[in-house]
Amino acid sequence: MTRADLGKDPREVSAMFDRVAAAYDRTNNVLSVGNAPLWRVATTRAVDPKPGERILDVAAGTGTSSASLAKSGASVVAADFSPGMIEVGRRRQAHVPNLVFVEADATKLPFDDDSFDAVTISFGLRNVNEPKQAIAEFFRVTKPGGRLVICEFSTPPTPFVRFGYGAYQRYVMPPLVKLSSSNDTAYEYLNESINAWPKQPELAAWIREAGYTDVAWRNLTMGVVALHRGRKPVA
Repeated sequence: MTRADLGKDPREVSAMFDRVAAAYDRTNNVLSVGNAPLWRVATTRAVDPKPGERILDVAAGTGTSSASLAKSGASVVAADFSPGMIEVGRRRQAHVPNLVFVEADATKLPFDDDSFDAVTISFGLRNVNEPKQAIAEFFRVTKPGGRLVICEFSTPPTPFVRFGYGAYQRYVMPPLVKLSSSNDTAYEYLNESINAWPKQPELAAWIREAGYTDVAWRNLTMGVVALHRGRKPVA
């Protein structure tokens, strides 16, 4: 098995990411046509980390987004269920003193209730087999008054952009993956999972169902990606 499928068995997804860990960041930059760093900046600004805060970055992968959050002086926990990703992340981010890596399943987070000032996940919720359960876990570990930020691939609202993006996925992405990835078949799952993912209003509804308020989203890159936000009410 070199790739997962839309059943999203946790063991298969974890193993798939183990195999692509070494070249993961490079491949993301290539496939996003240079937009990945811009999405990271937008996510960091939405989280708005502050010195002294404790922030959970779920599905953190190699910790690139976590390191960006940690520059603020906040204490950041980078959680991922892929041991291979964590191994690469610990090595690459060893110079960041306020960043720790934890192996964790998004649907069963090993943290106490009300533990974090902010919880964020970038391009990882789509890979969870029970995303609603994961959002409920995010809510559980968020402090009252704390915030949630989800950055995820989405559906461009404009038909012309949807058509162009679909053409990119079908005809441009496959040869780019062959050039940049150590496991090009794993990225077939990437397109499948993006196309099967709910549109922005549905994800916003899931976030509200979990208990978050002030839920909103902002489209990035014409809706190829969407940035969702919510806040846990103060009791």
